[in-house]
Amino acid sequence: MIIPVRNLEQYRRQLNLPKPHKISDFIRKCPKLFELYKDQRGTLWCGMTKQAEDLLEEEERLIDEHSTKAAEFITRILMMSVDKRIHLDKIANFRRDFGLPIDFRKKWVNQYPEHFRVVKSKDGVEFLELVNWNPAWAITELEKKALGLTDGIGREPGLLSLPFPLKFPPNYKKVYRHGGKIEHFQKRSYLSPYADARELKAGSLEFDKRAVAVMHELLSFTIEKRLVTDHLTHFRWELVMPQKLMRLLLKHFGIFYVSERGKRFSVFLTEAYEGSELIEKCPLVLWKEKVLSLVGYRGKKKGIPTFSDLSDMEQKDLIEGETKDSICVESEEEETIGGLETLSLANHDELEIAHVSSAYKDTDQT
Repeated sequence: MIIPVRNLEQYRRQLNLPKPHKISDFIRKCPKLFELYKDQRGTLWCGMTKQAEDLLEEEERLIDEHSTKAAEFITRILMMSVDKRIHLDKIANFRRDFGLPIDFRKKWVNQYPEHFRVVKSKDGVEFLELVNWNPAWAITELEKKALGLTDGIGREPGLLSLPFPLKFPPNYKKVYRHGGKIEHFQKRSYLSPYADARELKAGSLEFDKRAVAVMHELLSFTIEKRLVTDHLTHFRWELVMPQKLMRLLLKHFGIFYVSERGKRFSVFLTEAYEGSELIEKCPLVLWKEKVLSLVGYRGKKKGIPTFSDLSDMEQKDLIEGETKDSICVESEEEETIGGLETLSLANHDELEIAHVSSAYKDTDQT
């Protein structure tokens, strides 16, 4: 599995590697994953190490094992949506977050016809549409944990009165004056994320608490219990959430943790973390941590071997592999090297507590 380094230029966006950074320099920083070679004509090639190939095979196996659970979560998102269908590209933005395979659009969506199907609108836009409503899945993850419920117990979704688990930042004492509001919010009943919410008035207390429940459910579905907020805004209409979604997340900082890295914001489910560590790590998260341990290694700089140094390579393999059809990098627009960023909350620049406090200004009394 090799490719000319110059052909990787077309994947700069997916690699999140803007110019003038050199792709070859990035590859050199990951010697445990990638290898560089030069053929007799001086063309620079990139190949994967045996360790990297083994990791790819392991990821494929883990994603396949996770596939049934991922199908359940995607189905439940469709069940929460207004029209029981969502733009396929919007779901694709969360491919890695939900542990979906790279062939999500082309193959995976057609493997569960009993749950959902791909339909096209009149203008050719593809949507993923719910096929069958499963009452056993119309139960929130919060209900399962708090009440000890399991799949197979179906009921009509309606009002819920369960409080959300809270974890506050160390400097919570600085905002103790909001304790009364938090207590009142926790006691208020709210509509289940799976119930019809079209009649709720935007901006009302009922509307906002139901939106918190939807966010809690979405984050519970992800493998790392976190999401990029930019992607979440795409679901505001389908899942009946407020326009000022960031304001809502900041307001309920005991339920959610918002962090900033560069110009990107991510939201974490606080109950799923102990400090900066994810409490329950699924096999895909453990795999990701294994890859991260091999990225950015800065060992002694080694020379790039030439073609004559590679006893196990034939010249014809290199020349024939230079055609466009031989490119082995399969990419999706939403994928970037940012998908390999650290899980640790400590590695993000925390928002000042003043930002959290200001989220309460000019809001309705609770």
